[in-house]
Amino acid sequence: MNDGRTTVAVITHNRRDELRHTLDRLTALPERPPVIVVDNRSTDGTAAMVAREYPDVRLLRPGRNLGACGRNLAAREVTTPYLAFCDDDTWWEPASLPAAADLLDAHPLVAAVTARILVHSAGEVSEDPIVPELRESPVPRPPWLPGPALGSFLAGATVVRLEPFRAAGGFSPRLWLGGEEELLAADLSAAGWWLVYGEHLTVHHRPSPARDATLRRRHGIRNTLWFTWLRRPAGRALRRSAFLAATVPRDRTSLLAFADALEGLPWVLRERRAAPPHVERGLRALEAPQRASGARSYVG
Repeated sequence: MNDGRTTVAVITHNRRDELRHTLDRLTALPERPPVIVVDNRSTDGTAAMVAREYPDVRLLRPGRNLGACGRNLAAREVTTPYLAFCDDDTWWEPASLPAAADLLDAHPLVAAVTARILVHSAGEVSEDPIVPELRESPVPRPPWLPGPALGSFLAGATVVRLEPFRAAGGFSPRLWLGGEEELLAADLSAAGWWLVYGEHLTVHHRPSPARDATLRRRHGIRNTLWFTWLRRPAGRALRRSAFLAATVPRDRTSLLAFADALEGLPWVLRERRAAPPHVERGLRALEAPQRASGARSYVG
């Protein structure tokens, strides 16, 4: 049965085998969603594999590594009202995509719904450590919201409403990859949209060993600093920056991340726009859980 409401977008870079595993599961879903793969200039034969083995999957090859903005490229091609994001090592459980579409159909002010994440590792399956934080989110919420309100989302486990995603400009090219969701989430919230956690939805994650954890940490620290100064009041941004400086590993990667953030300061000052009060209240509510979080530590 083709549900017809949701397209799945997968971004990938040099993970041919992991992508094959993901596409096997996505193309076997009973709801038969359209699937778009954005190959971020892989050199391991990924694009050829997709074209050869999955003729019904739409393949986009931008010719360079767009990072998270590969999802923006996919969004330009989508004709369904909703877009489900996938990483090349994640996949949606059967019935979750129609359930997410049902939620979005029923709640027209919700822009994004994030699923529960199950991690497959060493032959075992367990909840991702971030899930309890989503489930217990302290962000203030209206009584009609069908789940905990979120201050951000996890792109590899989220279905978005296409219209507000496009209107907000999608993911920022400057942030590229690594915590890229935070800025978009704040801008969606500022525009009056809600982000929600859906306990009844499930995404599976089999973490790829082909990842540069050091580069991801560098980008994550840089992007956290940029977001903080782009959207938070100056006092809060200063405190957040000081907390990061005191708690990240004292090594070359962290030093480079702070240097990257400083290099982008002219852009940040040009683009700085403090979030409206209702968004700032949610961000403040998240500060204490984020400081205590074991799932948000900068390691690698």
